[in-house]
Amino acid sequence: MLVEIRGVGFVNKGAELMLHAILQKMQEKYPDARFVMTPSINVSPYIKRAKLGLYQKVTYKKLGIEWGNLVRLITKKRRDMYGLVLDSEIDVVLDASGFAHGDQWGAKNTIKLKKLTKKWKNNNTKVILLPQAFGPFENSEIKNNMIDLANNVDLIFSRETTSYNYLSSIVKDKSKIYNMPDFTNLVIGIKPKNFNSEKNNFCIIPNYKMESKSWSNGKGDYLTFIVKCIKYLQINGKKPFILVHEGKKDMALAKKISDEVGGLNILTEEDALKVKGIIGACEGVIGSRFHSLVSSLSQGIPTLGTSWSHKYQMLFEDYNFKDGILQLDASDKEIEEKIDLMLVEEKREILIDSLEVKSKELKKLSNQMWEKVFETIR
Repeated sequence: MLVEIRGVGFVNKGAELMLHAILQKMQEKYPDARFVMTPSINVSPYIKRAKLGLYQKVTYKKLGIEWGNLVRLITKKRRDMYGLVLDSEIDVVLDASGFAHGDQWGAKNTIKLKKLTKKWKNNNTKVILLPQAFGPFENSEIKNNMIDLANNVDLIFSRETTSYNYLSSIVKDKSKIYNMPDFTNLVIGIKPKNFNSEKNNFCIIPNYKMESKSWSNGKGDYLTFIVKCIKYLQINGKKPFILVHEGKKDMALAKKISDEVGGLNILTEEDALKVKGIIGACEGVIGSRFHSLVSSLSQGIPTLGTSWSHKYQMLFEDYNFKDGILQLDASDKEIEEKIDLMLVEEKREILIDSLEVKSKELKKLSNQMWEKVFETIR
C-alpha cells in the first residue's frame, strides 16, 4: 500500500510532529506500507525525507503542464529503485494541513485541493482529511469549493466544535464528518540530553503572526505583552527561555524579545520529538504556536496561550481551561493573575490535575479517530 502524507513538513515543528504522529500509527498498523511525500526544497528537503524512509512523489507543474508525467516513460522497476512514485499509484492520501481552508486564507488552498481530490476520486484513491481547523466560510468562492472538496473525499475530521459547525453547515453528507482532537497528543517527546531544565524552566514560544494587527485583531502590542509576561516570571524567580517553533521569522522575533528583557536563552531544535521533550521538561509554557500548546497541555504542563484564530480558544476549551487564553490588551493585573494560575502552588496543582484528566480523555478520542481511519482504508 502506498500512502501519501500531505500538509506536513520540517520547518514548522507542529507540521513535523504531525508527520511523526502519522508514521507511528500507520506503521504500527500497516508495517508493509510505503509512505510518500511531495518534494519541496524549503519545507521538506530530500535529506530529511530520506531519514524517515519516505518515497518521492514525482510532480512538477510548469506553464500549466504536469511534467512529472514524463516519469511514466521509466519502468516501474526502475522507479522503485530510485524511490519514485506516480500520483496514479497512490492508494491512500492522508492530509494533515492543520489549518488551510477558511476565509482567512483566501480561495487558493481550497481550489487546489479540490482539483486534486477530484482526480484522486476518479482514481479510486482513498482521501482522508485528518483533524484540522476549518472555516469560517463566508466567502462564497471558498464555500463552494469547500463543498466540492468535501464531496470528493472519504472522511473529514475537524479538531474542535467550531470547525465542525462551520463544516456541517455547508456539507450535505454529514456522515463523513467527525470531530476529534489534534492527534499529535499521542506522540511521546524525547528530552535532549543537553537540555538543562534548571536553567531553563519556563518556556516562551513566540509566533511572528501575533505581531501583525490583521492576525491579532489589532488588540494590543505582542512584543510589549510578552515582555510583561517574562518580567513577571523573572520577578517570581523563574528562568524563562525562548523556544523557536518555526523558522526565520520566529527567530527574528525571539531575538527582539530577548533584547527587550536584557537577554534570554534562545533554543532551537531540529527534531520535533525533542522539541516536545523540551516542552514536557518545563514547569510552564506561554505559547503562541498551536502545536506547542498541544504539546504542553497534553503532557499536563501548566500553559497559557495567545490567539489569532478560533482554534486556540477551542483547544483550551477541550482541556477545560478557558482561562488559559491571554489577550494582548490585558491589563498588568490580568496578566499577573493568569500567570499566577501556573505559579501559586495550590492553583498550580489543581490545574495540573485537571489537564491530566482531560489529556487522557482526548488521547482516547485520538485513538478512536485512528480506528475510523483504519476502517475507511479497509
